[in-house]
Amino acid sequence: MPVPILKQGTYLIASVQSALTDADTERLQDDLMKYVSKYRAQGIIVDVTAIDVMDSFAARSLRTIAHMTKLRGAETVIVGLQPEVAFAMVQLGLTFEDMHTALDLEEGLAWLNIKLDTRRQRDGRDRGR
Repeated sequence: MPVPILKQGTYLIASVQSALTDADTERLQDDLMKYVSKYRAQGIIVDVTAIDVMDSFAARSLRTIAHMTKLRGAETVIVGLQPEVAFAMVQLGLTFEDMHTALDLEEGLAWLNIKLDTRRQRDGRDRGR
C-alpha cells in the first residue's frame, strides 16, 4: 500500500500507516525522490508513529532516504519511533545516529524550521562576501 505524502509549504510529510513490505519501502524512496524534485522540497518528515515493528531493511531504507534526499538539498527527520521499536533497533544494532529523529510531528517541524532558518542565514552571509 503506498505511503501518503502530503506537501506542506516547502516540506513533504510521509505518514507511514502500517508495516511496510520491501516493495512499499522502495516505492516510498522513489516517490520521495520524485517529489523532492517536483516540489523543490527543503524538508521531509517521515512519520512512523503507526509502526510497532521495524525490520532491518526498513530501518536501512529510512537512513538511505535521509542520505539521498540530503544530496538533493532536503533535510529529513524521522518522527514517532515507538519505544518498543527504538529498543528493538538498538538491540539489533540499527541506529539513526547519522540522521535526525524527533519525538513527534510537532517536534520534527520545529527542528526543520530551525535547521532551514540556520541554512538560509548562512547562505545569505555567504552570498554577501
